[in-house]
Amino acid sequence: MPDLLELLKHGPVVCAEGYLFECERRGYLQAGAFVPEVVLDHPEVVEELHREFVHAGSDVVEAFTYYGHREKLRVIGKEDILEPLNREALAIAAQVARDTGTLLAGNLCNTNVYEPGEAGVDFVIAETFSWAGEALLALEAIRAAGLAAVVTFAVHRELSLRDGSSPQDACRQMEQAGASVVGLNCIRGPLTMLPLLGSIRAAVSCPVAALPVPYRTTASEPSMQALRDPARGGAQAFPTGLDPFTCTRQELGEFAAAALDLGVRYLGVCCGAAPHHIRAVAEAAGKTPPASRYSPDMSKHSFLGSDPGIAKSYREYAPNL
Repeated sequence: MPDLLELLKHGPVVCAEGYLFECERRGYLQAGAFVPEVVLDHPEVVEELHREFVHAGSDVVEAFTYYGHREKLRVIGKEDILEPLNREALAIAAQVARDTGTLLAGNLCNTNVYEPGEAGVDFVIAETFSWAGEALLALEAIRAAGLAAVVTFAVHRELSLRDGSSPQDACRQMEQAGASVVGLNCIRGPLTMLPLLGSIRAAVSCPVAALPVPYRTTASEPSMQALRDPARGGAQAFPTGLDPFTCTRQELGEFAAAALDLGVRYLGVCCGAAPHHIRAVAEAAGKTPPASRYSPDMSKHSFLGSDPGIAKSYREYAPNL
């Protein structure tokens, strides 16, 4: 199987993220602590979600260890499950990657407790960092294990990281320190992440990553945490009231196409991602995953279609639907 950099030489790579939100929506993970106990409680759910994302077009199976670290587990009084959780997450992801011929990615999230290198991962994703220094620590751990690293930053309301670094400077620093791919993930939706990508692409020579959340963030509310729902008196939508702000699959496809035009080659969707979002990104990248067999064909719709077999009276009634 080709490695990550080899694949990127031949075209875009799609990586599905967002397991926390999807498992929470399905009733297998508690919002708040967002600890991925589902890995141990319902491994079949995690395995199926991996398979659904691959079916939808993800080239990468990322082990679901995000927030599976000591500090988070201490909050819920379950530090004892640290190693079993991480080992099981890797085992589940490894099985799906083997079965589907996709890349297996380990994960270091924004605390650097999880130790990479187990289960024969192809590379490690170090993600959602707001501090360049913290990301550098994660990168050092990955490089020490002899693995390729994808390092992505989370940009909140301000256009800089919490240590004052600009996203492009932080990405340049990671490339110089040995990262194979650098870029952005999470926090910002397509409309507020896209404007940041051009300067990052210009600042580095390595492949660039872009994995937004599938929410309609705006210039005035640029992060998903900033979104306020006017229908609920301006209440904060994050994390369990984001549904009214969810992007369509078309919006994610348009983001992917625009990012590709900027030279971004590592694409995906983060917290809130569902398989139909991943399929839209994959298809925008020129891929035809198995799920493309079921991509919409509205020409066959009983009212909205154009197929000659559709009754004329139904087409004429369409404006009244």
